[in-house]
Amino acid sequence: MPRTTTRPTADRPLAALPWEELVTSALLGTNRRPPVAPGGRVPADGPAALLDAVALHTVRRRAGLLPAVPAARPEPTPHDPRPQLPEAARHRLAQLLADRAAPTASGRRGAAPDLTELIPQWLATANRQGFRAPAALVPPLLDAARARTDLRPQALTFAGPLGLWLAALNPEWKFALRGSAGGSLVPDTSDPEAVRRLWEEGLFAERIALLDAVRAREPGAALALLTTTWPTERAEDRLMFLDSLRTGLGAGDEEFLEQALADRSRNVRATAAELLSALPSSAFAGRMAARATSCVNPDRTGAGSGAGASIAVEAPHECDAGMQRDGVAAVPPTGRGERSWWLVQLVEATPLGVWQEQFGGRPAEEIVALPVADDWAGELHAAWCRAAVRQRHPEWARALLGAASAPPAGSPGPASIAERSKLLAVLSEAERADWVAEFIAAHGLSEAFQLLGVCTVPWAGPLGRAVVDALDIARDGGSYPWSFSGVMGLAERCLDPAEADRLEVLTATPDEQEDASPGAGGYWSEAFQRLVSTLRLRAAMEAELT
Repeated sequence: MPRTTTRPTADRPLAALPWEELVTSALLGTNRRPPVAPGGRVPADGPAALLDAVALHTVRRRAGLLPAVPAARPEPTPHDPRPQLPEAARHRLAQLLADRAAPTASGRRGAAPDLTELIPQWLATANRQGFRAPAALVPPLLDAARARTDLRPQALTFAGPLGLWLAALNPEWKFALRGSAGGSLVPDTSDPEAVRRLWEEGLFAERIALLDAVRAREPGAALALLTTTWPTERAEDRLMFLDSLRTGLGAGDEEFLEQALADRSRNVRATAAELLSALPSSAFAGRMAARATSCVNPDRTGAGSGAGASIAVEAPHECDAGMQRDGVAAVPPTGRGERSWWLVQLVEATPLGVWQEQFGGRPAEEIVALPVADDWAGELHAAWCRAAVRQRHPEWARALLGAASAPPAGSPGPASIAERSKLLAVLSEAERADWVAEFIAAHGLSEAFQLLGVCTVPWAGPLGRAVVDALDIARDGGSYPWSFSGVMGLAERCLDPAEADRLEVLTATPDEQEDASPGAGGYWSEAFQRLVSTLRLRAAMEAELT
């Protein structure tokens, strides 16, 4: 066997050069940056000498390494008592998370379902059934939630304690540690000492989950827990904790909320004022009502068809210290008048029952129909809308919405679809669906997208039929389906899967009409095929999870 000879170190003049010099010569090339040995001598074979020196340095560095101090092992992940997913559902989740279907070259979505848009619905169903996430799928689930904030509440709930455990080890998933209460399982609130320890030492997400769980079981105990650390909490944390008091809000919270009106954070003060205004018997509501009724009252001048047949408005002339302490912002937004800004804040914080007393027992429907003097109707109705949403008052929400078939400009409340959707959310699920179905039948789909978003899933039969009928009318009109892509996407996620068979007839390509857009029939056929296949896929997903 031939013997390999190694040149002595003395024959390697570059070995004395610093490692950084060798790296620089290697990166730039020995022609541009020749390695120069001590004494200014350049080796005859620069590249080979450079590699020899690098090899020698590497051996030295490795030989001189000291053993690292072992880090403490992480604590084992907490036990998750939830049952495992059925095998078919596990495969389905893996398919949903792996799907990254790119659009076709033509930009058409095709007839295949968009799997990524079904992930939220799949997670919601799995959470309702109480399943735990398979360990191997928690990392891709956290990756998906990192990219899509809309997935986070459901994804973190499904990932459970393993998701939080992994997030503590990976900075890319740190959103889970500062997220909402949805990121952890409902904690055990039966052990007072464990509750106290978790409240004082837990992560923010765990503390929010704990406060929500205690609040749902015993509102007074949750408030007592919050007061133990309230002065030392950060402003953004105080705001989130205060928001938890919406659940079970009652008279027992009034004293604490009154104190929060003096908080050093403007957002905390505003939230405290909002919560107090939802307590009609609170002292705060009484103070706001006294101010508001001095500004808005029946017109008793007799100018109308009878005394009190119209509404007189005299906006505040100043925002005094008492108003500011009660959460009235003194400086209006850009482009807004001061007096109108102060007025609407007073009205929206006043219990709505006060106005029925103020106007002689008239029902809400009659009050909002009264003429308002001096062009104050828009401001007054907008404030009543916010009050109805804040106080969850169905009678006033119904009155301000008006008839669904009426033109928006002719309704007593706001013409804004965004404001109408907030009012709809106050009504019962069935009434909400019936109102939106009637709106679509009268006005079509052009303004219905936001209204559909507040309807519960799956859509009730009349609402689903109204949406499909409106889509069918749009197809017969010869327009392209892209104008209705948002509604079609909602239909894929929200229509009752049982409607798939009834919709099969719409998948056929209709005959081209003379005044129709070229190729529109084919696009519509494709869109309805995708709708039907998505509904059937949703039915299969539901069956796998149940």
